[in-house]
Amino acid sequence: MKSRPSDLLVGVNPVLEQIRREPSAIAKLLIAHGAHGGAVRVAEAANRAGLRVAREDSRRLQTLAGGLAHQGVVAVLHGTGALADWDDLVASRPPCLLIADQVTDPRNLGALLRSAEGAGVGGVVVPRDHSAALSAVVAKASAGASAFVPIAQVVNLARALEELKRAGYWVVGLDGGGPQSVFDFSFPDLCALVVGAEGKGLRPLTRSGCDHLVSIPMLGKIESLNVSVAAAVALYERVRQTTRRRPSK
Repeated sequence: MKSRPSDLLVGVNPVLEQIRREPSAIAKLLIAHGAHGGAVRVAEAANRAGLRVAREDSRRLQTLAGGLAHQGVVAVLHGTGALADWDDLVASRPPCLLIADQVTDPRNLGALLRSAEGAGVGGVVVPRDHSAALSAVVAKASAGASAFVPIAQVVNLARALEELKRAGYWVVGLDGGGPQSVFDFSFPDLCALVVGAEGKGLRPLTRSGCDHLVSIPMLGKIESLNVSVAAAVALYERVRQTTRRRPSK
């Protein structure tokens, strides 16, 4: 597995979530001298989890955080900063994958990861180039979800979609011009949901590689939702359908 570019979590909520879900992934927890509010909650949670807390100068944390609002809290991770292997991810056949086609805003990518983790997505796929770097900004925006969702990078997204089809997946593109409402579409058991870049949407080559194109009805005056919000709507519609299809006990 290849290393991710970042091994930091910055801010109160992402670090609290990491402590709640997998405290052993934290190699070092730094809290600013004199920090209060949420930082105190982090220190208390760390103590309950048996983690050692080191006090650090706030300016040092600011440097580590790369300018992000650290709220007096920075966690250095180990063991979670690895990219998933693409071939292994496909072979594991999770029921749902999320494909982000050239999403370049790290906050949007982080929000996509958060929605994907919440909706039980088995992995997120991004192109190696023309995509937001997997940075501390992404980790913060994901509220810690980036540590729990397998993320794979691919060189050629169109080729990756073809490989998914051969593996039995149906590729569903979320597109403003999609002829079918996401609420009328029946999500397949093996689904790869593709979302496009901010403003531009799906690239033509990506769009042509989709088996289905679906859209979210817009009842107001704006034409589209933010990519992370749109993805969340579609992912949770799939969750709703999947839940309804389960046999009752």
